[in-house]
Amino acid sequence: MATSTTGSTLLLPLSHAVQLPIDQVNFVACQLFALLAAIWFRTYLHSSKTSPLIRHVVATLLGLYLALFCFGWYALHFIVQTGISYIIMIVVGVEHMHKYCFVFALGYLTLCQIARVYIFDYGQYSADFSGPMMIITQKITSLAFEIRDGIFCKEETLTPSQRRLAVGRMPSLLEYLSYCCNFMGILAGPLYSYKDYITFIEGRSYQVKEAEMNGKEDLKYEYKEPSPNAVVIHKVVVCAISLAFYMTATRILPVEYNIDERFQETSSVPTRVIYLYLSLMAARPKYYFAWTLADAINNAAGFGFQGYDKHGNENWDLVSNLNIKNIEFSTSFKMFIDNWNIQTALWLKRVCYERATLSPTAQTFLLSAVWHGVYPGYYLTFFTGSLMTLAARNIRNNVRQHFLKSPELKLIYDVMTWIATQVAISYTVAPFVLLSVKPSLQFYSSWYFCLHIICLLVLLTMPARARKKGRTEKEPMDPPLQKAKKDETNSENSHVTTNNNSRQREETAWRRPSAEQ
Repeated sequence: MATSTTGSTLLLPLSHAVQLPIDQVNFVACQLFALLAAIWFRTYLHSSKTSPLIRHVVATLLGLYLALFCFGWYALHFIVQTGISYIIMIVVGVEHMHKYCFVFALGYLTLCQIARVYIFDYGQYSADFSGPMMIITQKITSLAFEIRDGIFCKEETLTPSQRRLAVGRMPSLLEYLSYCCNFMGILAGPLYSYKDYITFIEGRSYQVKEAEMNGKEDLKYEYKEPSPNAVVIHKVVVCAISLAFYMTATRILPVEYNIDERFQETSSVPTRVIYLYLSLMAARPKYYFAWTLADAINNAAGFGFQGYDKHGNENWDLVSNLNIKNIEFSTSFKMFIDNWNIQTALWLKRVCYERATLSPTAQTFLLSAVWHGVYPGYYLTFFTGSLMTLAARNIRNNVRQHFLKSPELKLIYDVMTWIATQVAISYTVAPFVLLSVKPSLQFYSSWYFCLHIICLLVLLTMPARARKKGRTEKEPMDPPLQKAKKDETNSENSHVTTNNNSRQREETAWRRPSAEQ
């Protein structure tokens, strides 16, 4: 257990008591403090009582204090990365600043990750200062693209989501620091758009909109300002269960046992498959805890309100980063990815996939690997993930329609694809947890690279077939400009009156199979 930290040692006795590294204890303590601060922020610095200037200042100072408590002088990296990126935006100008900001922010993050991994504490897979820098990098690059889209690009050249997120003016230095380093998201995110954040700070998140009733009649609901209390309590309970499960299960089911030589020699294939699934499932609640708590903090501050559904129910999933139910019961590789680290997937789509001119899928997986860090296991995971994605797409497009003839066949298909998906995901992400080259290759060798070989055979022998487009085939009949306006209107409506994760489903559509892919 690591007992050294560049941050505060005030909680070192607690660290010894719970037998967790001090940096992880500091992280959890700061997030719990941020949760209480968020309630205070919403109650006493409400936008109806306080100016946006004060809200920006307080959010920024609290964020920097939490960073200093957790990471000590390493928190200076947050200021350096954010400050230099802002200078680049001012000096370079809107036409090319997205490129320079992207290269600098990602390059600076990578240098810090190299220093942390290969100089200071290789293999210490715990809370560290590069984690917040990953979120700041997302915010810096996203905002640079959004400003360029809003000021330099012509509207007709943008996608509907790009038009919705486009920023029409340069933010002030305070607004920029507040967006990148506020206390609600500095430690664990999640990423959210600059426009959504400014709307929250200025108190415009709760405007009453028209809601569609039964698909026929538009009614105006008389809403009072929604309260996040119920959803915050629910998410905190999920956090507590996730943390308890993680601390218990990972000690019983360590991932490293998958490469234990005796286990490999004496265990049957079904036993190894089941243990692989259970050990990787036990590792996931750590992320459930961190991301759900981060979501609860933003909600407690009043941020994350996405609108009302057609029944007038509140939706607080604007910045949610995962859907646990869909993850654990996913029946396809794509379904798992769509519901895991949702905001990062949207970032990859916005800054890479929809802007790439050559091999967007490969470029997106490469960017994801570079952004995650420099452990070799990350690159093995994302290389394997790209193969899995392409192979799963071919299998689904060629096989699925044969199982839709009856409910019984569909149930059989769902059970089979759930089992296949869970095994494939576990096989793919094992190096992500093992980190180093030797244990990762040892793991894949013990499986004889079987799923890699199967994916290659599928890609070589099974033809890629486009899905039926249905009603979307009629879309080219609309004039391009008219269609763009229609899509933009639909995008705006989905931002305000939505059911659960409608906007996220819309924006993750880039990962769906298409004729072009």
